Amino acid sequence: AVRTGTGYQCGGVSNCTVSSFSFTDTNGIPTTYALVGGAIDKNGVPLTDPTSVTITQLTFYVSGTLTTSAGDFAQPHVTFVIAGTVSAGPGKTTSFSVETGATMRAIDL
Repeated sequence: AVRTGTGYQCGGVSNCTVSSFSFTDTNGIPTTYALVGGAIDKNGVPLTDPTSVTITQLTFYVSGTLTTSAGDFAQPHVTFVIAGTVSAGPGKTTSFSVETGATMRAIDL
């Protein structure tokens, strides 16, 4: 949804680091991802299992969000950093950290 979405939000600046990330999906629906109560939340719905996964960090590094007329000639991109723990039963907890990214497919140069 992030790759095919548009309107990446960064508070009116080209580059930012934020704890929630908003954009418009291909159906025109405003979408926000955020860390809520130890879970990754999408528009008010938890995406991670609260009984076995605890998210401790959700950070978005957003760049290229200004329009060309505002002086930004970079294609919008977001890098996600997610860290937490996952439990596979009593006493079986493992930490994890994941980093990935997405570049908006629609041309915004």
